[in-house]
Amino acid sequence: MDLLANIDAEIERIVQICQRDQAPDGSWRYCLESGSLPDAYMIILLRSLQQDDESLIRKLAERIVAMQEADGYWKWFPDEADGNLSATIEAYYALLYSGYVQARDPQMQRAKQFIRAKGGLAKAGMTTKVMLALTGQYPWPADVLPVEMMLVPRIAPLSFYDLVGYARIHFAPILIASNQTYVLKTARTPDLSDLTLSGVPNDWGEFQLPRLTNMVKHALSQLPLLPPYMHSLALKQAEQFILERIEPDGTLYSYFTSTFLMIFALLSLGYSKTNPVITRAVSGLRAMACAASGYTDVQEATSTVWNTALLCDALQNAGVPSTTPMIQKAGQYILSRQQNTLGDWTWHNPNTLPGGWGFSDSNTRNPDVDDTTAALRAIRRLAKRDATYRQAWDRGRQWVLSMQNGDGGWPAFEKNTNKKILTWLPLDGADTISIDPSAADLTGRTLEYLGSDAGMRLPHPQIRRGVQWLVENQEADGSWYGRWGIAYLYGTWAALTGMIAVGVQPDDPSVQKAVRWLIEIQNRDGSWGESCNSDIRKRYVPLGQGTLAQTAWATDALIAVNAQPTAEIRRGIEFLANNGTAQGWTTTYPTGAGLPGGFYFYYHSYQYIWPLLALGNYRRKYAGETTKPTG
Repeated sequence: MDLLANIDAEIERIVQICQRDQAPDGSWRYCLESGSLPDAYMIILLRSLQQDDESLIRKLAERIVAMQEADGYWKWFPDEADGNLSATIEAYYALLYSGYVQARDPQMQRAKQFIRAKGGLAKAGMTTKVMLALTGQYPWPADVLPVEMMLVPRIAPLSFYDLVGYARIHFAPILIASNQTYVLKTARTPDLSDLTLSGVPNDWGEFQLPRLTNMVKHALSQLPLLPPYMHSLALKQAEQFILERIEPDGTLYSYFTSTFLMIFALLSLGYSKTNPVITRAVSGLRAMACAASGYTDVQEATSTVWNTALLCDALQNAGVPSTTPMIQKAGQYILSRQQNTLGDWTWHNPNTLPGGWGFSDSNTRNPDVDDTTAALRAIRRLAKRDATYRQAWDRGRQWVLSMQNGDGGWPAFEKNTNKKILTWLPLDGADTISIDPSAADLTGRTLEYLGSDAGMRLPHPQIRRGVQWLVENQEADGSWYGRWGIAYLYGTWAALTGMIAVGVQPDDPSVQKAVRWLIEIQNRDGSWGESCNSDIRKRYVPLGQGTLAQTAWATDALIAVNAQPTAEIRRGIEFLANNGTAQGWTTTYPTGAGLPGGFYFYYHSYQYIWPLLALGNYRRKYAGETTKPTG
């Protein structure tokens, strides 16, 4: 078969899979895997609440056991050097608590030796330490950031409300539980005291806390309240903050980790284990379990809106008519998930009507720019013929435009949340998760939508500012760092496709510099592959082999730039057309990013979405739509 025939065959194969896997409501509910953390925390939560769901606990324990390396440790990604201490502590603890694995088992002994060799519990990450403190395995620090931080006005130099939303909803329950020094132990709670090493002090990052605590206390001294009332008022305000952000499925902001923390925080305030808020939250977390790679896995969040929007667009881009039942059903699902309420994003973006989309199926109040542009791409053709879609399109486009940061780039969730002081907070990856600055992937993908789908191009002022931000934030080697994908391939693809879509010329120096970088790092087999270590080291680290998603990103970027197919493009397309059914460790390599060094995602949908997009763009640009999938 020639190249075009291979492309047609692979597109048709993916289309048939999408037809098979589409849910009755029009969505695609592919799993979002993220290491062992959610599984481990789910076991710890269920045992702590004495909700002995043995079927689920046993299945989660089986997956955790299967993920253990021969040397006893656990990793977040296959090429992570020397194992991950926090992941190993969490998995070890959960397996002991499950009761299905014994401390004397050889593999558990190896895990224990690894933990002790790495410094024990004191060297774990902050998230792990909070979980350990909540369940009585690690002492809370003597000096915690006061919960009264909830009362500091937003005009102060440091305010709780300056945090970006996904940080706020994790930090609020931590503030409550730590100020209450809450501990929940049961008769079955394992004893991890042998993982606390003599001579290794308990470390909560106290060197950061006094400065922050003093700033909070100074701001509080300006308030006309007496200290005894401040504390109780702050606890109540933190409680209300949480309760007002619970989703219809019972989860907090639709995230597993924030819901886990919320449950312990509410218990610390006197809620019973059988309180409806607690039981609904646990039910919501149970519903986040999915069948993943032969095991049961609990997801950090459901990626249903993201999957559905991206697939709906990629299918149409590859030739599936918008009039087919598959696209019509997907469109209706996407339309049903547009958010019509004013969320926390309005704090930094007032006087703007709602109209965005969120990431998860249960997300009703936390829209983001990337999901919104993905949804708008998906319904563009539908909006041409249907007034309901057109109204949704108009509202979504205006919302996206309103979210542009003052520096010209686009954030993920909230506008102009970039106070550097917030990076001092005692949170894992505070420099990344506490703020939401402009990002190359968000800015590039937004520009691509505005140029390709909304018809906005240079010299429009907002477009010009976005392009200028990208030019100013290009790396010296020609790449861009992507915040929500791995990592420089993701950011460079987004930046290049965005710049070209809005009218930047292919011979522009920034474009050509990026193209040279992509060509230099292409593998011999035509693929591209980047390690999660890039996200940690903040420089490009090759994976050694190619992944489908990253090859599709790089190839699609080169397609956007070149009027005719180059040798590098053909080799990338050949890899995508010939390796869609290949199996190996790179097939499930995580290419989604959450927290540098501590949270990575393998999207089951990515083996279909991105190859379909690149193959469709190649055929449409260079060969015309000579054949069309049945759809």
